[in-house]
Amino acid sequence: MNSEITRRRFLARSALAAGGVGAVMSGCDAGTSGSSPGGGSGGGTVTLTVMYNNNELTKEHIAGFEKDHPGIRIEFIQAEATRLNAMLASGNPPDLVRAAAVGSANTNARGLAADLTPYLEKSQILRADDLLGVNDSFRWDGSKIGQGPYYGIVKDWSQDATLWYNTKLFDQAKVPHLSATEPVGHDELLAIGKKLTVRSGGKAQVYGLGLEWAWNLWAPIMTMILQQGEQVYSDDLTKVDLTTPAGRRAIGWYVEFGRAGIGPTSLNPLPDGADLTTFLAKRMAITQDGYWFGGNFVKEAALQGSIAMAPAPVMGDKRVSPTYAGVGAYIPAKAKHKDEAWKLMEYFMAGPPAEERAKSGWGMPALKSLMPKLPQELPYQKQSFQVAQEELKHAAPLPDSPYVTNDKCNSVIDKHLQRAIKNQASVEAACRAITDEINKELKQGKEQIG
Repeated sequence: MNSEITRRRFLARSALAAGGVGAVMSGCDAGTSGSSPGGGSGGGTVTLTVMYNNNELTKEHIAGFEKDHPGIRIEFIQAEATRLNAMLASGNPPDLVRAAAVGSANTNARGLAADLTPYLEKSQILRADDLLGVNDSFRWDGSKIGQGPYYGIVKDWSQDATLWYNTKLFDQAKVPHLSATEPVGHDELLAIGKKLTVRSGGKAQVYGLGLEWAWNLWAPIMTMILQQGEQVYSDDLTKVDLTTPAGRRAIGWYVEFGRAGIGPTSLNPLPDGADLTTFLAKRMAITQDGYWFGGNFVKEAALQGSIAMAPAPVMGDKRVSPTYAGVGAYIPAKAKHKDEAWKLMEYFMAGPPAEERAKSGWGMPALKSLMPKLPQELPYQKQSFQVAQEELKHAAPLPDSPYVTNDKCNSVIDKHLQRAIKNQASVEAACRAITDEINKELKQGKEQIG
């Protein structure tokens, strides 16, 4: 479970190359390789430098790949943003890089990622017609995401606005269970969270609602705005406006949540920065987490009978249930060993590791062909599978500007939410300040990228 907490917390920071400079070439090899689909190796052993998380691309996975590809050796580097940016700046990028689909616009606009479409067109293992729509966030047509060539492939994903809850805590508070088919409204969810919160000595002993505040603010706020039928960015992706009715409602909801004290915030953080431990301890009634969260309960027999999943809440009339990340990988544009990196991409995204991930329930597969592999043996797994399958009908990509990183937006929003929660600023003032600061970042990003 600890490894998954680490994995999931990293999602909010998974645009590793954001803010970096363009790569020039890769130089940690022991051989040569062609750089076009099917070009093949020039002979000898190729050392493929891979930057990923070791709890995702494991030693066993690496051993299996090297056994199947005796001419390729993997040099593994633990994913770390500072190191990646240094490698890119020095002209020495890895051959394969861990990254999220959401937020990839910045990487693509900088020309850091290779176009994978020619590989997809020739591959018999990893095919474009088998890719689920979540992969569209890795597409880039030169000005926006969602269409054009593929610049990355998703490993696994979840619709992260969905809810997991403890039915026994609902029963103790005499609160009706959440529907498995109809989404709860955000305002009603806030009211339910207040009813479920248990206090003693002025402190919350049981939190009514957790939002994984430490992981992401910008993505769920964008979701709220889209659900109200408004756009987040201007058409050219250079401006935002959080002072609109939809923006004020979303920010105001977060302020009310923070003032109510019904869940952790950056003003009242959890020691480990994640909801899981508190949820497992039966000290949190609801947590906003994706399908992947259910993987935590496979060995928690005492909890399995009181765990259920519910659809993403709505703010407005439009159901929008996105992924906040969609972690996968890209091949740097200047990588020397693109062909070998693609072979690893095929193995990891569509081979034995992909089937293993699907069967484990740690997230949904990014391939249509692997969706039936999701576990349904335990009652809670069957229930969450059904909810997740229905939720797929409302999947939609989040907007993504190449001119600002999600991390920057998160930090700006958190700063001003704190001030509003502490009554140092009104909701309206917070919305104006957030708008001004993000737009300043967007302007700077536009000037840098051109």
